[in-house]
Amino acid sequence: MEKTIKSPSGWLMLLVLFLMLVGGVALIISGSVIIGIILIILAAFFIAPGFIAIEPNSSRVMTLFGDYVGTVKDSGFFYTNPFYTKRKVSLRAVNLDIPTIKVNDHQGNPLMIGAVVMYRVKDTFKAAFAVEQYPQFVKIQSEAALRMLAGLYPYDNLEDENATVTLRTSSDEVNNKLVQEISERLELAGIEVIEARINNLAYATEIAQAMLQRQQATAIVAARSTIVEGAVGMVEMALEHLSQRNIIELDDEKRAAMVSNLLVVLCGDRNAQPVLNTGTLHQ
Repeated sequence: MEKTIKSPSGWLMLLVLFLMLVGGVALIISGSVIIGIILIILAAFFIAPGFIAIEPNSSRVMTLFGDYVGTVKDSGFFYTNPFYTKRKVSLRAVNLDIPTIKVNDHQGNPLMIGAVVMYRVKDTFKAAFAVEQYPQFVKIQSEAALRMLAGLYPYDNLEDENATVTLRTSSDEVNNKLVQEISERLELAGIEVIEARINNLAYATEIAQAMLQRQQATAIVAARSTIVEGAVGMVEMALEHLSQRNIIELDDEKRAAMVSNLLVVLCGDRNAQPVLNTGTLHQ
């Protein structure tokens, strides 16, 4: 478990170091060579290693002969036990761009999917000692979570009309699930996931053309259904008005012909071309 410690300022010890070095040189010049050399050695090898400078949003994990002592998170210039082993652990937010990988969605369709993960170290003890290299651990586990997420949902609901959450349309729900999956995997390393989102999603190249044609066909069918529904309503309204105003009497054959002509005009994908009848009404 992480333990935060405070270290004293290093400026006083820096003055002590300077005085020891100056004193050692002065002793050597005055003839006390051995004492001067010993003083310089003490300053260089037993005083100087204790200085640390910590940047904002950074930390130093301290160990003494293999035992965890604590973590210094304050920024500044400090002095610690010179025998401490100091390991730098950044507390800054880090962006991880997961390269586009090939996976299968819930329906088994091959997809190309990528994501961006923003994280930071929350527990320096776990990040330093629970895993070997926490940046590599984050990368591998994030990719594994992304693969698992892709298998939970279909790309869209064209094949599964009952699917309420899809990779293509339900971005908020899918991204929240991705954050949850990655967070559970990175808890071991003391990593906090700030944000995770899918930034690249497409069918794999081998089925992309076929899926595009299917999407286009579905869109055309939906559009045609709307057009036909509207055309039927317009034909029904036209026949009703003609009947109410007694403009023309239509028998079943003429009614069928009129309905056919109106549907052709309203549902056709091209503009209707008028045909002039120069004979009688029935020719």
